[in-house]
Amino acid sequence: MPSRALPDTCAVPWRSSGWTNNRNVTRLLDCMEARGEVAVAGRLGKERVWDLAHRVHADVPVLPPLEARRARNALRLGALGIARPKGPFSGVEASDVQDAGEPALVEGVAGEWRVDPALLDRPFSGRAALLSPFDRLVHDRERLAQIFEFDYQLEMYKPEAKRRWGYFALPVLYGDRLVGKVDARAERKAGELRVRAIHQDEPLTPEVADGVREELADLARWLELELRLPG
Repeated sequence: MPSRALPDTCAVPWRSSGWTNNRNVTRLLDCMEARGEVAVAGRLGKERVWDLAHRVHADVPVLPPLEARRARNALRLGALGIARPKGPFSGVEASDVQDAGEPALVEGVAGEWRVDPALLDRPFSGRAALLSPFDRLVHDRERLAQIFEFDYQLEMYKPEAKRRWGYFALPVLYGDRLVGKVDARAERKAGELRVRAIHQDEPLTPEVADGVREELADLARWLELELRLPG
């Protein structure tokens, strides 16, 4: 069921200075999800649908805590490719991998990193991609700057006059490089995906520019909107 179907019977409301203030049922479900008691079973439009975790997840034996942490850290390192043993605090999904993989040094960057040696020999074939600001590749801004030398912030909470790239700018990945940001907005009433700007961190070659346009066209089709490029 969706969270709105659950009665709010809390005795002490959830307090915060942000958008979660007094969202008691939502915060309770988030905490229960972290404990493995409930899980998201689907969506109704933009709304999450919840169910008991054992009815959503595979019926497999529960690992002991230490073994579970090791398995989680290995999966996390496999997804990130390279990570700090101890990452910055995150209220959603941390980037800590502890002692997973093997130690590595990044030239010009202080401190230790961890890598999975098995990933180093895996063939790589890149492409153009528009990333969400919440994508794991860009979520850790410090790692992003140190590894990719890419400056990025989600600016939706900034006053418009102080934004450099846009309300919800999408980082542009091409091959193994982050080459820019796309400032696009879905204008539902007008039926358009309106691209306000394509910010270039490095000059886009014709091949890269074509790849970005193809990704924008694909995004517009998925949103069922007409693509409107600047100029």
